[in-house]
Amino acid sequence: MTGTALQVEALVQRGAFRLDATFRIEAGETLAVMGPSGAGKSTLLGVIAGLVPLTSGTIRVAERVVDAAPTPRTHVSAAQRGVVLLGQDPHLFPHLSAHDNITFGPRARGVERRAADADADEWLWRVGLAGLGARHPAQLSGGQQQRVAIARALVTKPAAVLLDEPLTSLDAETAGDIRALIREQLTSTGTTAIVATHDAVDAVSLASRLVVLEGGIITQWGPVRHVLAEPATRFAAAVAGLNRVDGHAADGEWVSGELRVEASVAGDAAAIFPPSAVHIDGVDASTWTGALRLDSAPTGRGVWLARVVRLEPTPAGIRVRTTDPDVAVDVTADRAAELGLTNGMPVRLRVDAAAVRIVRA
Repeated sequence: MTGTALQVEALVQRGAFRLDATFRIEAGETLAVMGPSGAGKSTLLGVIAGLVPLTSGTIRVAERVVDAAPTPRTHVSAAQRGVVLLGQDPHLFPHLSAHDNITFGPRARGVERRAADADADEWLWRVGLAGLGARHPAQLSGGQQQRVAIARALVTKPAAVLLDEPLTSLDAETAGDIRALIREQLTSTGTTAIVATHDAVDAVSLASRLVVLEGGIITQWGPVRHVLAEPATRFAAAVAGLNRVDGHAADGEWVSGELRVEASVAGDAAAIFPPSAVHIDGVDASTWTGALRLDSAPTGRGVWLARVVRLEPTPAGIRVRTTDPDVAVDVTADRAAELGLTNGMPVRLRVDAAAVRIVRA
Protein backbone atom coordinates (compact mmCIF):
# COMPACT_ATOMS: atom_id res chain seq x y z
CA MET A 1 0.00 0.00 0.00
CA THR A 2 1.37 3.41 -0.92
CA GLY A 3 0.23 6.72 0.52
CA THR A 4 -1.05 9.57 -1.57
CA ALA A 5 -0.08 13.24 -1.54
CA LEU A 6 -2.73 15.72 -0.36
CA GLN A 7 -2.92 19.36 -1.40
CA VAL A 8 -5.22 21.52 0.72
CA GLU A 9 -6.30 25.07 -0.11
CA ALA A 10 -9.36 25.49 2.07
CA LEU A 11 -11.46 28.55 2.86
CA VAL A 12 -14.61 27.83 4.87
CA GLN A 13 -16.97 30.49 6.18
CA ARG A 14 -19.50 29.20 8.73
CA GLY A 15 -21.30 32.09 10.38
CA ALA A 16 -18.74 34.16 12.25
CA PHE A 17 -16.09 31.42 12.03
CA ARG A 18 -13.60 31.42 9.16
CA LEU A 19 -11.10 28.68 8.33
CA ASP A 20 -8.27 29.59 5.96
CA ALA A 21 -5.61 26.89 5.60
CA THR A 22 -3.19 25.94 2.82
CA PHE A 23 -0.63 23.14 3.00
CA ARG A 24 0.63 20.00 1.26
CA ILE A 25 1.28 16.52 2.67
CA GLU A 26 3.62 14.22 0.81
CA ALA A 27 2.75 10.61 0.08
CA GLY A 28 3.19 8.41 3.15
CA GLU A 29 3.72 11.38 5.48
CA THR A 30 1.92 11.89 8.79
CA LEU A 31 1.06 15.50 9.65
CA ALA A 32 -0.09 16.56 13.11
CA VAL A 33 -2.56 19.43 13.51
CA MET A 34 -2.74 21.10 16.91
CA GLY A 35 -4.78 24.00 18.16
CA PRO A 36 -7.03 25.09 21.02
CA SER A 37 -10.69 24.07 21.13
CA GLY A 38 -12.61 25.89 18.41
CA ALA A 39 -9.51 26.51 16.30
CA GLY A 40 -10.99 24.62 13.32
CA LYS A 41 -9.22 21.24 13.48
CA SER A 42 -12.36 19.15 13.04
CA THR A 43 -13.67 21.52 10.36
CA LEU A 44 -10.41 21.11 8.45
CA LEU A 45 -10.60 17.31 8.58
CA GLY A 46 -14.27 17.46 7.60
CA VAL A 47 -13.40 19.48 4.49
CA ILE A 48 -10.72 16.99 3.42
CA ALA A 49 -13.05 14.06 4.09
CA GLY A 50 -15.83 15.64 2.03
CA LEU A 51 -18.21 16.21 4.94
CA VAL A 52 -17.88 20.01 5.17
CA PRO A 53 -18.43 22.11 2.00
CA LEU A 54 -15.76 24.50 0.80
CA THR A 55 -16.57 28.18 0.50
CA SER A 56 -13.63 28.49 -1.85
CA GLY A 57 -10.44 26.62 -2.61
CA THR A 58 -9.32 23.23 -3.86
CA ILE A 59 -8.67 19.82 -2.31
CA ARG A 60 -6.48 17.43 -4.29
CA VAL A 61 -5.91 13.75 -3.54
CA ALA A 62 -3.03 12.40 -5.64
CA GLU A 63 -3.38 15.50 -7.85
CA ARG A 64 -7.02 14.57 -8.48
CA VAL A 65 -9.37 17.43 -7.63
CA VAL A 66 -11.98 16.07 -5.22
CA ASP A 67 -13.31 19.46 -4.11
CA ALA A 68 -13.30 22.90 -5.70
CA ALA A 69 -15.32 26.06 -5.17
CA PRO A 70 -16.91 28.37 -6.00
CA THR A 71 -16.62 27.87 -9.77
CA PRO A 72 -16.28 25.54 -11.45
CA ARG A 73 -17.83 23.57 -8.60
CA THR A 74 -16.43 20.07 -8.05
CA HIS A 75 -17.38 17.73 -5.25
CA VAL A 76 -16.48 14.06 -5.06
CA SER A 77 -18.56 12.37 -2.35
CA ALA A 78 -16.93 11.27 0.89
CA ALA A 79 -17.42 7.63 -0.05
CA GLN A 80 -15.66 8.05 -3.41
CA ARG A 81 -12.57 10.10 -2.55
CA GLY A 82 -10.61 7.35 -0.75
CA VAL A 83 -10.18 9.30 2.49
CA VAL A 84 -11.16 7.73 5.83
CA LEU A 85 -12.03 9.80 8.92
CA LEU A 86 -11.58 8.19 12.34
CA GLY A 87 -12.67 10.11 15.44
CA GLN A 88 -12.95 9.67 19.20
CA ASP A 89 -15.99 7.42 18.75
CA PRO A 90 -15.05 4.33 16.71
CA HIS A 91 -18.61 4.23 15.25
CA LEU A 92 -18.62 0.46 14.87
CA PHE A 93 -21.79 -1.23 13.68
CA PRO A 94 -23.24 -2.59 16.95
CA HIS A 95 -25.08 -5.47 15.24
CA LEU A 96 -21.93 -6.76 13.51
CA SER A 97 -19.04 -8.70 14.99
CA ALA A 98 -15.54 -7.22 15.03
CA HIS A 99 -14.70 -9.44 12.05
CA ASP A 100 -17.74 -8.33 10.06
CA ASN A 101 -17.12 -4.66 10.91
CA ILE A 102 -13.74 -5.03 9.21
CA THR A 103 -15.08 -6.91 6.18
CA PHE A 104 -17.85 -4.34 5.63
CA GLY A 105 -15.68 -1.90 3.66
CA PRO A 106 -14.06 -4.41 1.30
CA ARG A 107 -17.39 -6.17 0.69
CA ALA A 108 -19.06 -2.84 -0.12
CA ARG A 109 -16.32 -2.30 -2.71
CA GLY A 110 -17.00 -5.64 -4.37
CA VAL A 111 -14.28 -7.78 -2.79
CA GLU A 112 -15.43 -11.39 -2.72
CA ARG A 113 -16.25 -12.94 0.66
CA ARG A 114 -13.26 -15.28 0.98
CA ALA A 115 -10.72 -12.54 0.31
CA ALA A 116 -12.51 -10.09 2.63
CA ASP A 117 -12.57 -12.70 5.42
CA ALA A 118 -8.85 -13.37 4.97
CA ASP A 119 -8.06 -9.64 5.12
CA ALA A 120 -10.17 -9.24 8.28
CA ASP A 121 -8.40 -12.13 9.99
CA GLU A 122 -5.03 -10.64 9.11
CA TRP A 123 -6.02 -7.22 10.40
CA LEU A 124 -7.43 -8.65 13.64
CA TRP A 125 -4.01 -10.20 14.17
CA ARG A 126 -2.21 -6.97 13.24
CA VAL A 127 -4.14 -4.93 15.79
CA GLY A 128 -3.76 -7.52 18.54
CA LEU A 129 -7.28 -8.95 18.49
CA ALA A 130 -6.69 -12.40 17.04
CA GLY A 131 -9.35 -14.76 18.37
CA LEU A 132 -11.79 -11.94 19.23
CA GLY A 133 -13.35 -11.52 15.79
CA ALA A 134 -16.68 -13.05 16.82
CA ARG A 135 -17.26 -10.49 19.57
CA HIS A 136 -19.65 -7.61 19.07
CA PRO A 137 -18.65 -4.01 20.01
CA ALA A 138 -20.56 -4.18 23.31
CA GLN A 139 -18.34 -7.10 24.31
CA LEU A 140 -15.13 -5.14 23.67
CA SER A 141 -13.35 -2.53 25.77
CA GLY A 142 -12.94 1.03 24.50
CA GLY A 143 -9.36 0.32 23.48
CA GLN A 144 -10.36 -2.86 21.67
CA GLN A 145 -13.12 -1.02 19.82
CA GLN A 146 -10.59 1.58 18.69
CA ARG A 147 -8.33 -1.21 17.45
CA VAL A 148 -11.20 -2.60 15.36
CA ALA A 149 -11.88 0.90 14.01
CA ILE A 150 -8.23 1.26 12.97
CA ALA A 151 -8.33 -2.10 11.21
CA ARG A 152 -11.61 -1.19 9.48
CA ALA A 153 -10.07 2.10 8.31
CA LEU A 154 -6.87 0.61 6.91
CA VAL A 155 -8.22 -2.63 5.40
CA THR A 156 -9.70 -0.68 2.50
CA LYS A 157 -6.24 0.71 1.57
CA PRO A 158 -7.33 4.38 1.72
CA ALA A 159 -5.49 7.20 0.00
CA ALA A 160 -5.29 8.91 3.38
CA VAL A 161 -6.48 8.50 6.97
CA LEU A 162 -7.71 11.44 9.04
CA LEU A 163 -7.50 10.90 12.80
CA ASP A 164 -9.58 13.36 14.82
CA GLU A 165 -8.32 13.01 18.40
CA PRO A 166 -8.88 9.22 18.44
CA LEU A 167 -7.14 8.77 21.81
CA THR A 168 -8.92 11.44 23.85
CA SER A 169 -11.48 9.14 25.46
CA LEU A 170 -8.95 6.44 26.40
CA ASP A 171 -6.99 6.11 29.64
CA ALA A 172 -3.28 6.91 29.50
CA GLU A 173 -2.05 3.32 29.32
CA THR A 174 -4.55 2.30 26.63
CA ALA A 175 -3.88 5.51 24.69
CA GLY A 176 -0.16 4.72 24.72
CA ASP A 177 -0.79 1.26 23.33
CA ILE A 178 -3.12 2.54 20.60
CA ARG A 179 -0.68 5.33 19.72
CA ALA A 180 2.08 2.77 19.20
CA LEU A 181 -0.28 0.65 17.12
CA ILE A 182 -1.24 3.60 14.90
CA ARG A 183 2.39 4.49 14.30
CA GLU A 184 3.30 0.89 13.50
CA GLN A 185 0.45 0.42 11.04
CA LEU A 186 0.80 3.79 9.32
CA THR A 187 4.51 3.10 8.86
CA SER A 188 4.12 -0.46 7.65
CA THR A 189 1.36 0.42 5.18
CA GLY A 190 2.87 3.74 4.06
CA THR A 191 -0.50 5.43 4.55
CA THR A 192 -0.70 9.22 4.38
CA ALA A 193 -2.30 10.58 7.55
CA ILE A 194 -3.37 13.72 9.37
CA VAL A 195 -3.67 13.57 13.16
CA ALA A 196 -5.65 16.32 14.89
CA THR A 197 -4.73 16.33 18.55
CA HIS A 198 -4.36 18.32 21.77
CA ASP A 199 -1.46 16.15 22.95
CA ALA A 200 2.16 16.90 22.04
CA VAL A 201 2.95 13.21 22.62
CA ASP A 202 0.80 12.38 19.57
CA ALA A 203 2.68 14.89 17.44
CA VAL A 204 6.09 13.69 18.59
CA SER A 205 5.23 9.99 18.33
CA LEU A 206 3.28 9.95 15.08
CA ALA A 207 4.14 12.91 12.87
CA SER A 208 7.09 14.31 10.97
CA ARG A 209 5.59 17.79 10.61
CA LEU A 210 3.26 19.88 12.74
CA VAL A 211 0.67 22.52 11.84
CA VAL A 212 -0.51 24.89 14.57
CA LEU A 213 -4.04 26.12 13.87
CA GLU A 214 -5.43 29.04 15.90
CA GLY A 215 -8.60 30.96 15.21
CA GLY A 216 -8.99 29.26 11.84
CA ILE A 217 -5.55 30.19 10.49
CA ILE A 218 -2.17 28.47 10.50
CA THR A 219 0.10 30.34 12.91
CA GLN A 220 3.10 28.01 12.54
CA TRP A 221 4.12 24.89 10.74
CA GLY A 222 7.25 22.87 10.11
CA PRO A 223 9.12 19.83 11.44
CA VAL A 224 7.71 18.79 14.81
CA ARG A 225 11.02 19.32 16.58
CA HIS A 226 11.45 22.83 15.18
CA VAL A 227 7.92 23.98 16.08
CA LEU A 228 8.18 22.65 19.62
CA ALA A 229 11.68 24.07 20.12
CA GLU A 230 10.81 27.55 18.84
CA PRO A 231 7.06 28.05 19.32
CA ALA A 232 5.72 31.13 17.55
CA THR A 233 2.69 31.65 19.80
CA ARG A 234 1.79 31.22 23.45
CA PHE A 235 -0.43 28.27 22.57
CA ALA A 236 2.39 26.49 20.75
CA ALA A 237 4.69 27.21 23.68
CA ALA A 238 2.17 25.74 26.12
CA VAL A 239 1.94 22.61 23.96
CA ALA A 240 5.75 22.34 24.05
CA GLY A 241 5.77 22.80 27.83
CA LEU A 242 7.49 26.18 27.57
CA ASN A 243 6.88 29.79 28.51
CA ARG A 244 6.79 32.27 25.64
CA VAL A 245 6.68 35.91 26.72
CA ASP A 246 6.48 38.67 24.10
CA GLY A 247 8.44 41.83 24.76
CA HIS A 248 10.84 44.37 23.27
CA ALA A 249 14.63 44.46 23.17
CA ALA A 250 16.83 47.56 23.05
CA ASP A 251 20.31 48.52 24.24
CA GLY A 252 21.20 44.95 25.16
CA GLU A 253 18.13 44.33 27.30
CA TRP A 254 14.81 42.63 26.66
CA VAL A 255 11.80 43.78 28.70
CA SER A 256 8.24 42.58 29.28
CA GLY A 257 6.40 44.05 32.25
CA GLU A 258 8.64 43.62 35.27
CA LEU A 259 10.79 40.95 33.63
CA ARG A 260 14.15 42.05 32.20
CA VAL A 261 16.93 39.87 30.75
CA GLU A 262 20.06 40.40 28.70
CA ALA A 263 19.51 40.30 24.94
CA SER A 264 21.69 40.44 21.84
CA VAL A 265 18.81 41.34 19.49
CA ALA A 266 16.82 44.53 19.04
CA GLY A 267 13.15 45.14 18.37
CA ASP A 268 10.11 43.01 19.10
CA ALA A 269 11.22 39.65 20.46
CA ALA A 270 10.05 36.82 22.70
CA ALA A 271 11.68 35.08 25.64
CA ILE A 272 11.33 31.30 25.68
CA PHE A 273 12.13 29.25 28.78
CA PRO A 274 10.78 26.18 30.62
CA PRO A 275 8.61 26.51 33.74
CA SER A 276 11.18 24.39 35.60
CA ALA A 277 13.78 27.15 35.14
CA VAL A 278 11.75 29.62 37.20
CA HIS A 279 12.21 29.81 40.97
CA ILE A 280 9.48 31.14 43.22
CA ASP A 281 9.67 32.73 46.67
CA GLY A 282 7.20 34.45 48.93
CA VAL A 283 7.30 38.14 49.88
CA ASP A 284 6.58 39.82 53.20
CA ALA A 285 3.20 41.11 52.09
CA SER A 286 -0.22 39.58 51.54
CA THR A 287 -1.42 42.07 48.91
CA TRP A 288 -0.03 43.31 45.60
CA THR A 289 0.09 46.96 46.68
CA GLY A 290 1.81 45.93 49.89
CA ALA A 291 4.41 43.99 47.95
CA LEU A 292 5.08 46.99 45.71
CA ARG A 293 5.61 49.25 48.73
CA LEU A 294 8.10 46.81 50.25
CA ASP A 295 9.89 46.28 46.95
CA SER A 296 10.07 49.66 45.27
CA ALA A 297 13.74 49.26 44.37
CA PRO A 298 14.68 47.63 41.02
CA THR A 299 14.87 43.86 41.29
CA GLY A 300 17.56 43.32 38.64
CA ARG A 301 17.63 41.20 35.54
CA GLY A 302 15.78 37.92 35.68
CA VAL A 303 14.06 38.77 38.98
CA TRP A 304 10.57 40.24 39.25
CA LEU A 305 7.42 40.52 41.31
CA ALA A 306 4.34 38.68 40.05
CA ARG A 307 0.87 37.65 41.14
CA VAL A 308 -0.47 34.09 41.27
CA VAL A 309 -3.55 33.74 39.05
CA ARG A 310 -4.22 30.00 39.38
CA LEU A 311 -2.75 26.64 40.38
CA GLU A 312 -2.89 23.58 38.10
CA PRO A 313 -2.02 19.96 38.94
CA THR A 314 0.78 18.26 37.03
CA PRO A 315 2.10 14.67 37.26
CA ALA A 316 5.14 15.98 39.16
CA GLY A 317 3.49 18.58 41.36
CA ILE A 318 1.83 21.94 40.71
CA ARG A 319 2.06 24.46 37.88
CA VAL A 320 1.69 28.01 39.15
CA ARG A 321 0.31 30.52 36.63
CA THR A 322 1.43 34.09 37.28
CA THR A 323 1.14 37.55 35.76
CA ASP A 324 2.60 40.28 34.80
CA PRO A 325 3.92 38.95 32.45
CA ASP A 326 2.09 35.62 32.11
CA VAL A 327 4.58 32.96 33.23
CA ALA A 328 4.14 29.35 34.37
CA VAL A 329 6.27 28.00 37.22
CA ASP A 330 6.59 24.33 38.15
CA VAL A 331 6.94 23.52 41.84
CA THR A 332 6.57 20.43 43.98
CA ALA A 333 3.40 20.08 46.02
CA ASP A 334 5.29 20.44 49.32
CA ARG A 335 6.95 23.66 48.09
CA ALA A 336 3.55 25.09 47.13
CA ALA A 337 2.23 24.20 50.58
CA GLU A 338 5.31 25.70 52.25
CA LEU A 339 4.71 29.01 50.44
CA GLY A 340 0.96 28.86 51.02
CA LEU A 341 0.29 29.72 47.39
CA THR A 342 -3.19 31.07 46.61
CA ASN A 343 -4.77 33.06 43.80
CA GLY A 344 -3.88 36.75 43.93
CA MET A 345 -0.86 36.20 46.16
CA PRO A 346 2.26 38.27 45.36
CA VAL A 347 5.45 36.26 44.80
CA ARG A 348 9.01 36.88 43.69
CA LEU A 349 10.17 35.01 40.61
CA ARG A 350 13.68 34.40 39.35
CA VAL A 351 14.65 32.73 36.07
CA ASP A 352 18.04 31.24 35.27
CA ALA A 353 19.56 33.41 32.54
CA ALA A 354 21.15 30.39 30.86
CA ALA A 355 17.68 28.86 30.35
CA VAL A 356 16.25 31.88 28.49
CA ARG A 357 16.35 32.13 24.70
CA ILE A 358 15.43 35.42 23.06
CA VAL A 359 14.00 35.03 19.56
CA ARG A 360 12.75 37.68 17.16
CA ALA A 361 8.98 37.96 17.09
